[in-house]
Amino acid sequence: MALQVSHNDMANAIRALSMDAVAKAKSGHAGLPLGAADIATVLFRDVLNFDPNHPNWFNRDRFVLSGGHGSMLLYSLFYLTGTKGMSIEDIKAFRQLGSKTPGHPEVHHTLGVETTTGPLGQGIATAVGMALAERMLNAEYGGLCNHHTYVLCGDGDLMEGVSQEAIAFAGHFGLSKLIVIYDHNSITIDGPLSVTDSVDQIARFRSAGWNSFAIDGHDPKAILKAIKKAQKSDKPTMISAKTVIGFGEPTFAGTAKAHGEISDAEVAGTRAKLGWTAPAFEIPEDILAEWRKAGNKGKRAHKAWKKTLNETDLHTKTEFSRRISGVLPSNLSAVVAEAKKKLATDATEMATRKAGEAALKVLAPLVPELVTGSADLTGSNNTKVDATPAISAGNFAGRYVHWGIREHAMAAACNGMALHGGFIASGATFMTFTDYARPAIRLSALMGTHVIHAMTHDSIGLGEDGPTHQPVEHLASLRAMPNLLVFRPADQTETLEAWESALRHKHSPSILALSRQNLPQVRKSYADENLVEKGAYELSPASAKAAVSIFATGSEVCVALAAQSQLEAAGVATRVVSVPCMDLFEMQPEAYRKQIIGNAPVRVGVEAAVRQGWDQIIGENGLFIGMKGFGASAPAKDLFKHFGITAEAIVEAVQKRRAA
Repeated sequence: MALQVSHNDMANAIRALSMDAVAKAKSGHAGLPLGAADIATVLFRDVLNFDPNHPNWFNRDRFVLSGGHGSMLLYSLFYLTGTKGMSIEDIKAFRQLGSKTPGHPEVHHTLGVETTTGPLGQGIATAVGMALAERMLNAEYGGLCNHHTYVLCGDGDLMEGVSQEAIAFAGHFGLSKLIVIYDHNSITIDGPLSVTDSVDQIARFRSAGWNSFAIDGHDPKAILKAIKKAQKSDKPTMISAKTVIGFGEPTFAGTAKAHGEISDAEVAGTRAKLGWTAPAFEIPEDILAEWRKAGNKGKRAHKAWKKTLNETDLHTKTEFSRRISGVLPSNLSAVVAEAKKKLATDATEMATRKAGEAALKVLAPLVPELVTGSADLTGSNNTKVDATPAISAGNFAGRYVHWGIREHAMAAACNGMALHGGFIASGATFMTFTDYARPAIRLSALMGTHVIHAMTHDSIGLGEDGPTHQPVEHLASLRAMPNLLVFRPADQTETLEAWESALRHKHSPSILALSRQNLPQVRKSYADENLVEKGAYELSPASAKAAVSIFATGSEVCVALAAQSQLEAAGVATRVVSVPCMDLFEMQPEAYRKQIIGNAPVRVGVEAAVRQGWDQIIGENGLFIGMKGFGASAPAKDLFKHFGITAEAIVEAVQKRRAA
């Protein structure tokens, strides 16, 4: 009679695969998988609703491994449970080029991975966004979205500042279906946690409005009991699970060496200590069968959910399916076109942040999945409209999020909302504070999440707040980031088109850089085509063969037009090109780019920012009217004159170049 497979057998299968993969790659982190295997076994065997054959079915429980360096824990679980696409050969190819098992988990690269977790702290903050999305969709659709979000995090995650922002937000809003298991092994790369940290994490979480308590992270009964207790809570829960990093290793266990070191002797000693006799990369049939049984168990929840969806009324089912598939409403183009026709005859001067609000008044009622918010700057960012009522603690039937002064967590949680599905998330703050949000924005670009950042006060034009708030290098640095669309619209029409374009690029995050100061309407005729989508277009042609081409973005387009008027009056044929999105312009066919850049002997770039990135349009010898250093505190008009970003400065530079 076959012996019953024990909990230790199942947990040791995780440990063995993780050790073998790290040892073969001679690279990686076995310490976390060895230490957290008991937690992971209970989660995947007894708790999680997941379907290995359909890892992305919508109402699954989400599991985020925030300490992404321990990725072999996740890959081992995928193989053991029979998750589609994960073979033993993939495990053997850990950390190798093109494998499904990269060094840190990457969403959209490996089936079953919920989010890319490289930088510590990002996983837990992103999971907060997932938990928020679940509660908000549940408020709309009830049982069609009703699941838990689980996070396994470590000491490093909780030391990163973004975790404090995310924890405070989750506690305040009462995200009760968020359960964080803290792999409390008290070890960091530099040694014992006591070298650098003495925070009482249980007290910290409790002070933020969480349930929080400690357990033995190697006691499967205690782990399961704690999770069941957390599932019944009306608050988010943090379970502090005391573990031994590198559990089972004869000399490394419980030390900093266990984090990222491995040796053949240590692997052999661990096998002996755990009583694991199977060869490398082999899982005994009875243990593997028990794991596959655990995986198959989750199929029932998937089947039940599909039955619920099919029995839902047709209108609700159709709209819910559209939302989770990421398909935009079919009448979006028609509604935008009608709004643009009205703007063609509107001469109102308006800051593009206000134009953004006007665009949202058009778009938000049409696109119910669009969620907006602000990091405590609602009245300045202008991202709240009638169609986006605010959520509050315990009341998730809304579409606007007051994130508080938490730019980093806002950006990370927006990633989580987008990854969860059912929403296009948009956060807002001042453009200069993209510095706070940048790590999450970078991950958003890497993951291709559909997040839209409305960043106002985009230049020295914000005026009196001075250089600490005036972004000058931010446009260049953000444009340098792959797969991030940076829009800087010049008026109401371009702002509306920028919002539409950002909505349509579902695999790229976007930044809308919007002005504080009023700007004139520069697009004075209706164009059926979304010209912002082209990245750059000729706004005002020259009266004859162009001797000068002026390229400008945002608030400087009107300055370029004023310079054009003066140059034309002086007999210099001059054209003006608006460049609302350099990133999209780079994507255009070469013939179009050559046409827009043109053959004028003198090219001028105009932007209240640094030159970096402009040479691709104006050339190395092109003239640039912009910033060479930081700003200053003064009214906007005085600043533009002081720094020489004026029509007169453009004309003077052009005339000097032509005379040379």
